[in-house]
Amino acid sequence: MSKKQSASALISDLKRKTRRTYSSEEKIRIIIDGMRGEVSVSELCRKEGISQANYYKWSKDFMEAGKKRLNGDTMREANTSEVKELKDENTSLKELVAELSLENKVLKKSLNGND
Repeated sequence: MSKKQSASALISDLKRKTRRTYSSEEKIRIIIDGMRGEVSVSELCRKEGISQANYYKWSKDFMEAGKKRLNGDTMREANTSEVKELKDENTSLKELVAELSLENKVLKKSLNGND
């Protein structure tokens, strides 16, 4: 029984690691294809290799985001890499302002003859 469990655990682990991830653009394309109604949702999901539950979740998220945007909610969640990049940029800009302020002071003193 342990061999069977370890084999099934290995298979599920392998499936999890090789699971395809879809970009936002791909998800939107699939949702719009489903909305067109040219093919059934089940056929579309089979063709795209996703479950119907996934399709309906993506569709719901898509509609909710659109609804919020149309209501004027322009806030969006920043991901961690964006936050890190912005913090790094902020730090470098603060350093630049400090250097320029110091240089400005030195130049003002030299113009006034206060070496």
